[in-house]
Amino acid sequence: MRIVIVYGSDKAQAWRDAIAAHLRDAQVDIWHPGFTQQADYAVGWTPPPQFFIDQPRLRAFFSTGAGVEHVLNNPNLPADLPIVRVEDAGMGEQMVDYCRFEVLRWMQRRDEYAAQQAAGIWKPLSASFRDEWPIGVFGLGVLGRHVAKAFASDGYPVHAFSRSSTASEPGVRLFCEANGSDQFEAFMRATRVLMILAPLTAATYNKFDRKALQMLPRGACVINVARGGLIVDDALLELLDNGHLNGAALDVFHHEPLPRQHRYWNHPKVHITPHTAAVTPIRPAAKQIAEKIRQVASNQPTTGLVERRRGY
Repeated sequence: MRIVIVYGSDKAQAWRDAIAAHLRDAQVDIWHPGFTQQADYAVGWTPPPQFFIDQPRLRAFFSTGAGVEHVLNNPNLPADLPIVRVEDAGMGEQMVDYCRFEVLRWMQRRDEYAAQQAAGIWKPLSASFRDEWPIGVFGLGVLGRHVAKAFASDGYPVHAFSRSSTASEPGVRLFCEANGSDQFEAFMRATRVLMILAPLTAATYNKFDRKALQMLPRGACVINVARGGLIVDDALLELLDNGHLNGAALDVFHHEPLPRQHRYWNHPKVHITPHTAAVTPIRPAAKQIAEKIRQVASNQPTTGLVERRRGY
């Protein structure tokens, strides 16, 4: 079995070594322009267009992250090539920590206290409690479930929006697209902190425009740890400016790196991180990918297989 790693950063060698450690009978190489060996399987992130031209005999592509648009958008991706994505592998806990930090910052009014400290003001502000902060998780996949379950166990009211009615979780109120067109609006109106964890697809691109974001109660906040393309930036900024929304924590953007002239950089209600809410841990992810490769190679079923028509 020959495996090729295609990873456009200095992490390629680490991925190569980690995969090789779990598949000792396999030949594992790092792809580069001019690489001529034909592989059975590829593991990587954001393969360049030339990659699929150079590797026409691949039996499957394994994404090192939960998102797969970086593969699906490749103009030379073969129409019948199976794509398999990483599922959690330690990213869920990172997502939970990221979201917990932001919710506590808003709930405990930490930004306001920081401003008072800078001004030398001693003034206790009114407190609020978890039952007053209903959490709305948009997208109930592996990572969305992890976040929803964590906040429910923390004592917050939690509800989620999903395409499928089979995605229910104990302690989480489910709003389901399949149950009617009014479900999305009901989900938004019940939410004080919107957490976006859905994949970027044709159906979710610019999903959160002005009409949608206006459905959130006045004073609500938004966390986006999915993809920047789910939010219409101008709409979010407008509602932050006019006071309808109280804050936004954004880890992902339409264009990355975020252009220096973008208003998000200096907006007082926006917290920015550079797509780091959940970084794929190489060792557990490589172990998971290696097992998926074994399953595919032996014609056994595997999880994480992408359905292209859905985009995830």
